[in-house]
Amino acid sequence: MEKSISPAKSGLTLGVLFGIIMILEFVVMYTIGMKSLVNTAFGTIINVSNYLLLPLLFIYLGCTNYKIKINNGFITFSECLKVGVSITFIAAFIYAVFNLIFNLIFPDFINEMIAISKEAMLTKKPDMTSEELEISISMIKKFMNPFIVFPFTLVMYSFFGLIYSLIIGAFLKKENPQSF
Repeated sequence: MEKSISPAKSGLTLGVLFGIIMILEFVVMYTIGMKSLVNTAFGTIINVSNYLLLPLLFIYLGCTNYKIKINNGFITFSECLKVGVSITFIAAFIYAVFNLIFNLIFPDFINEMIAISKEAMLTKKPDMTSEELEISISMIKKFMNPFIVFPFTLVMYSFFGLIYSLIIGAFLKKENPQSF
């Protein structure tokens, strides 16, 4: 009997690698100093790479790996979706767990980020009233709560994985004519 690997399981390695890369980016940004990266080209590049380039790259690599090495040159649209969402979900899970642990080890990090955000808002809109500022800061505090960040990260990356998998699947799909 032939041993088959599911599409979701085939994306495990790439999902772990993607998660580790996001953690390394975070550590580098934290080491450099988050304040110096707000509204800079480097900060923008990191965000674009985390939300667009890296997911597209890893989903493409995962789908082509499944297609060529595991499934004899064939991949269905649904298999592309399974590979892509599993890669982004695994990466998001690893990153969210790291984020949770990081915030437990460094509890002042959230306060630092709130201060940086407050300064950036005042720089961008100096005529902001104190009431508007307080409302904005309270929203930031709500979304920095680890119990909100964890599921939000999983849902957001899974959603992006779904969208990107749809796009990549449209290009890579090749149905096996002998399957029924």
